[in-house]
Amino acid sequence: MLSVDNISVAYKGLMALQNVSFHVEKGEIVSLVGSNGAGKSTILKTIAGLLHPQAGRITFDGGTIDRMPPYDIVKKGISMIPEGRRLFGRLSVLDNLLLGAYALGGKARIDDRLENVFSLFPILADRKGQRADTFSGGEQQQLAIARGLMSGPSLLMLDEPSLGLMPRLIPEIFKVIREIANNGVTVLLVEQNVFEALESSDRAYVLQTGRVVLEGKGADLIQSDLVRQAYLGM
Repeated sequence: MLSVDNISVAYKGLMALQNVSFHVEKGEIVSLVGSNGAGKSTILKTIAGLLHPQAGRITFDGGTIDRMPPYDIVKKGISMIPEGRRLFGRLSVLDNLLLGAYALGGKARIDDRLENVFSLFPILADRKGQRADTFSGGEQQQLAIARGLMSGPSLLMLDEPSLGLMPRLIPEIFKVIREIANNGVTVLLVEQNVFEALESSDRAYVLQTGRVVLEGKGADLIQSDLVRQAYLGM
């Protein structure tokens, strides 16, 4: 579905990614893990069209997307939930969701997407008139994911979905991610919570200083000495 081939990306005057390659197959959950500054978020921003590679190529469903503007990439079927959620706090839950559906067009399609996200997140249906900034961190993350799903993506990218959440809420967010994948949406996940990410993933790539240094099945990487020592404290 998604192929990233030898991309190099400069960000704020520095080379953030160097010759990074990986792929995502339809129906998978794939994680990008690593420490702060490894280049994980830069990869998602580049796929989403917010940044463009200096070298390399990105293809999605067989077509090249690395020079497309972000709004066309959304229409192609890629949606990104950014780090920190980036909700419109003064707007209602419903208005935030409708902003996520700007590329759909047609009331019937929008109503169908609303029904879908309300079935996944019942609390949003119950409180759709409430302002987003009155929600707790976990509730805001649910809203951010739901807004990302409103465009009907075939590939959903999540940037640090557990960031800032109480520890007891983190397993719930990963449960939702697995449910989204079970519903037919392919997932590309960037996450510092390495254990949860690997446990939930079909495959994963480990990044260090802008390069892929390890790849494999999520369950196998949990057993890797490099991962256990560097990221799991074992």
